[in-house]
Amino acid sequence: MNYTDPTRLGIIACPGGEHFANEVIGHLRRLYRRRFENKTQVLSKRYSLDTEQVIRKINFGDIAVSTTNTPRDVLTYRIPHFKIPARFTYFPNGELKTEILESIRGKDVYVFQDVENHYPLPFNEGKNLRVLSVNDHIMNLFVTVDAVKQAGAERVTLVLPVYPYSRQHKKKGREGLTASRIGKMLEAMGVDRIITLDIHSREIENAFNFLRLENLHASYQIIRKLSQITDIHSENFVVVSPDTGAVDRNKFYATSLKKPLALLYKERDYSRVTQNALDNNIAEIKLLGNVKDKTVFMADDMLGTGGTLLKAMKFLKEQGAREVIAAISLPFFSGDAIQHFDEAYRQGWFYRVIGTNAVYHEELLKHEWYVSVNISSLFAQTISRLHHGRSLSSILDNREIIEKLISQG
Repeated sequence: MNYTDPTRLGIIACPGGEHFANEVIGHLRRLYRRRFENKTQVLSKRYSLDTEQVIRKINFGDIAVSTTNTPRDVLTYRIPHFKIPARFTYFPNGELKTEILESIRGKDVYVFQDVENHYPLPFNEGKNLRVLSVNDHIMNLFVTVDAVKQAGAERVTLVLPVYPYSRQHKKKGREGLTASRIGKMLEAMGVDRIITLDIHSREIENAFNFLRLENLHASYQIIRKLSQITDIHSENFVVVSPDTGAVDRNKFYATSLKKPLALLYKERDYSRVTQNALDNNIAEIKLLGNVKDKTVFMADDMLGTGGTLLKAMKFLKEQGAREVIAAISLPFFSGDAIQHFDEAYRQGWFYRVIGTNAVYHEELLKHEWYVSVNISSLFAQTISRLHHGRSLSSILDNREIIEKLISQG
């Protein structure tokens, strides 16, 4: 397969995932344009041809496809569309339907969905706006996958920056393994692969028989942004794990940044059920390490109501931390979390929160304390490599590029 030719690659965006899909498509178009231009320059130099002649000869590949009658300039790069048009219908009783509006037979299709998008979304050709729950988004994903399979796609990959129900990954009593069940349902529908971001537990991957899970990491993008807002080379910089469950993630940052790692240990009262950011079940916090007069960096995979993180931030400031910076791969900010973080920022509990655009949350961008990191290029590179059957090693293990970034400072 030609590495510069994505003619069989198609993207379908569910309403919830359309914003992120459009950003990834923008990166894909730039990526393939660069490849085309590089290929043109190499061939022009190798065979002593004018660039115009090379482009004409490359575009002569029209004879191999069924669209030779389509009027297109033979002397320019033809930007791939990628996005497959689809119609999404929301019925009065709450049922959802997806219709694919052009042939996708034999295509490698990537379906985008953001199950944490709780903004009004257009249905019925834009005539109706609906706010969907996580469960509505999952059902929308199911009917879309079914439509894609019925339409004859050769391969179906789901792009789910937020893997649904990922926090229900282990049994503590009489409860279901819902994270596993969701994956098995998608696998039974014929999904070949899922691309996700910083999945809550790697155990989920063990639930599948044949479905592949590609778990991407935003650590490089986060460190690059972190280096722009503070001095990561300072001797007074320390990485703190906000709890025992995040030790491995923060150990990775500490090792990459060559900084000490401290740990917050939280004693919890499990007889209490958390209701909001301020009402949590943390009974006591203990610090293993030193944060006095230091810039503290904490990283976690997701943030819901944010109560645990807020309590950790306040505790670190009480322990003498000069600045507290947090990084969240999946910034949900559920309920009234934003208002609580506004108040905490006014009280000086933290300096910045770094989050990715994997979750669409336009309200966050209006706040001084929030810094957004764009990871759409990471997903675009992953999709392109998967489509052309190339290795993902350098993407899944990004320690080398992080080391280069830090050494440049």
